Amino acid sequence: MRVKICGITTVADALAADLAGADAIGLIFFRGSKRYIELDTATSIAHAVSPYISINALFVDPTEAEVHRVLSQVPVSQIQFHGSESAVFCSQFARPYVKCVPVSSSSTMQKTMDEHQEARAYLFDTAVAGDYGGTGQSFDWTKMPKKNVGYRVLAGGLNTENVKKAIRIAQPDAVDVSSGVEAKPGIKDHDSVRRFVAAAKRAGEELLHDN
Repeated sequence: MRVKICGITTVADALAADLAGADAIGLIFFRGSKRYIELDTATSIAHAVSPYISINALFVDPTEAEVHRVLSQVPVSQIQFHGSESAVFCSQFARPYVKCVPVSSSSTMQKTMDEHQEARAYLFDTAVAGDYGGTGQSFDWTKMPKKNVGYRVLAGGLNTENVKKAIRIAQPDAVDVSSGVEAKPGIKDHDSVRRFVAAAKRAGEELLHDN
């Protein structure tokens, strides 16, 4: 089970996620987010973590120039798009990309996945009007598409107490957490980060054994 800690805003939090065994961190470049960071901070974070941790840059309906500006300064592993970006737009930056799929009807989710067949992964998150993740709200995990739909990332309202159950029900390939391991918006609780990563990894091992 791969684990991503999103909404990282400080070097200390990035190092805590890295040391806890997280596989990826998320840096948010959407100014409407409480976890938005400037380029200088993002660059410092990216260079502080170990070379084997994936660095994800998150955008919501950015311009081409905004994405290129980040890519020119931050060693981004892949890009995560949470808006209404087209597949053509997402595919133009010479980086793998992850497309967020708000959980709704099966047909609506399938439409998004069909439109983004080149996406490296699909991130399933709670649909909240006016928000683009980090809400702390979960969805009915039975609604997450199971297999044969590509690499599936489970997000939305996860925390140390519910991640094991969520993994057992949704059977994702990876999990993504932000607010569920925070002391306050944008600042991670390092003990919660450690416990979340450990719980998710254990649940993943149990799921693999059961299957």
